[in-house]
Amino acid sequence: MKKQTGKYSKGIWAIRNFLPMLLIPIANFYLFEAYIHNPFKDMKIQIQFLNIFLFELLMLLFFMVLGSLKWSLRLQSAFFMLIGLANYYVLEFRSAPIMPWDIYSFGTAMSVAGNFEYTLEKQTVFVIIGFVVLLIIEEFPNLRISRISIVSKKVIYAIRAVSAGICVCLLFGFTHMLWQESTIIKFGMYDKLFTPTVISKRDGTAIGFLMELQYITVDKPSNYSADMAEQILEPFSEMAAENPAPVHDAPNIIVIMNEAFSDPAVLGNFETNEEYMPFVHSVLNGEVENTTSGWLNVSVLGGNTANTEFEFLTGNTMAFLPQGSVPYQQYVKGEQESLASHLKTLGYQTIAMHPYNSTGWDRNKVYPLLGFDKMYFIKDYSSPEKIRKYVSDRACYDKIIELYEEKPKDTPFFIFNVTMQNHSSYSEEFDNFTPDITVTDSNSKTLNNYLSLMKISDEALEYLIDYFSTVEEDTVIIFFGDHQPTNSVVSNIWKLNGKNGNELSEEDEAKRYKVPLIIWSNFDTGITTDFETSTNFLASRVLELSKLPLYDYSMYLKRLSENYPVVTSMRAENSDGESTEVKNVMGELNNYAILQYNRLFDQG
Repeated sequence: MKKQTGKYSKGIWAIRNFLPMLLIPIANFYLFEAYIHNPFKDMKIQIQFLNIFLFELLMLLFFMVLGSLKWSLRLQSAFFMLIGLANYYVLEFRSAPIMPWDIYSFGTAMSVAGNFEYTLEKQTVFVIIGFVVLLIIEEFPNLRISRISIVSKKVIYAIRAVSAGICVCLLFGFTHMLWQESTIIKFGMYDKLFTPTVISKRDGTAIGFLMELQYITVDKPSNYSADMAEQILEPFSEMAAENPAPVHDAPNIIVIMNEAFSDPAVLGNFETNEEYMPFVHSVLNGEVENTTSGWLNVSVLGGNTANTEFEFLTGNTMAFLPQGSVPYQQYVKGEQESLASHLKTLGYQTIAMHPYNSTGWDRNKVYPLLGFDKMYFIKDYSSPEKIRKYVSDRACYDKIIELYEEKPKDTPFFIFNVTMQNHSSYSEEFDNFTPDITVTDSNSKTLNNYLSLMKISDEALEYLIDYFSTVEEDTVIIFFGDHQPTNSVVSNIWKLNGKNGNELSEEDEAKRYKVPLIIWSNFDTGITTDFETSTNFLASRVLELSKLPLYDYSMYLKRLSENYPVVTSMRAENSDGESTEVKNVMGELNNYAILQYNRLFDQG
């Protein structure tokens, strides 16, 4: 009878410990993925097993470190419950998951975190309940390594340390395996890094994160050397030296990078109760004199505004940098030649403006390194008009007009203005904002709110251009959006057009990175429509239209853009309109990569 009782106790002990050890990491994986999608539907079975192996390995690592099965399981469940919830909101706010470089953006994220509406879908609530149930179940395992009495404590600690070390080595080996082309082919994994949201859904959020880690450092381009960079740039440096700086009549240059401004009609057809951007559409249709208009291809979606700034001001491209990285915070540590520093050498006042916190994306540190003499942030705006929680576009433009009227008449100025009015989220209600645009056959509050904000921005831009059309000094105004809004806004447009945002064609995916572009002047430049470029090439075009000399790097970029008018983190498009991933044309773009690496990482 005692023997049977002993066997019974051992059986209960095994069920109480080894079953949770095996099954709870699996449950953690499926719950973690269920925050954002259905893993059974979206992930191949072999990729699910890859993720389960990772979760089991992490549980063993926690077990070796803590020595208690109960607390190792609880640590894993609590960790993935909280990280999964955070990732759910990050996806909601910027349509991209948490990536390795987001640690650099933590301060900026916290500065705007209070401006979002935090709601939970029914599925998310069930996931949280599932994690809570796991945490309760995890009270029952009682396996502790310290209870092994046949060896001394010192030996136990040594075993734990060695075992933890083995787990860490296995984790590193597993991660390195994920980076291999053979692994991607063998398991049928999705490896298009420019769409991290799709990676997280098809490969798993944790696996996708590990795959992105391989790009946390920037490798030197093929055949790179400082001498090679100098050799590539030499003919353009000679041409730049022959172009004299203008003595007079240099135009004022005003750049408006408008927060989240886009025209969702590029994604599909829809009808509204009234026109939501009549002025911008009139420019795009060639109805306004002295304008160049069309589409700007950007490298970011739903967030990471600073990367669009970086590309425009420096001429560099995110195509050669890790997906999700933020150069302002990671790479710009010393003075960088830019449009601002170039105009400064031509006698311009250089002014950066942003009606929000100066520390966002480290702008207060980066702008001086790019050649800006003056900076204006939220504290420099006196009782500005606000729409929702943010300074309005109209208030931004009033500040520009104020600075214009105060400046010396014989000194042109360059203003780079990053607006804030249209920042997400778009679901909240405010006393100072009444949406007046509605979309036919759609009950999307976020889409209606967003289009209503676009209408206000459209009116403000017309106001700014009307003012400068009457001034005596030559002036050029460049207007573009930094990125499109998140999927929560545009998903309704896909739905109206019979499309699924999770299964877009490459062409439709590319359209998510297009924003309207307008270059207007109060002097004769003619009318050009359907102009298309990417952010990194835009400054060269601006200098040309402003009849200003280009510097050597901008000359190189102008020449390159004749063959490749679009180069973004997502794709490269040649002059014949053929689009492909940048990695497929690196032979032709390698000189560009060499110059960029030299300017960003090898300037002394």
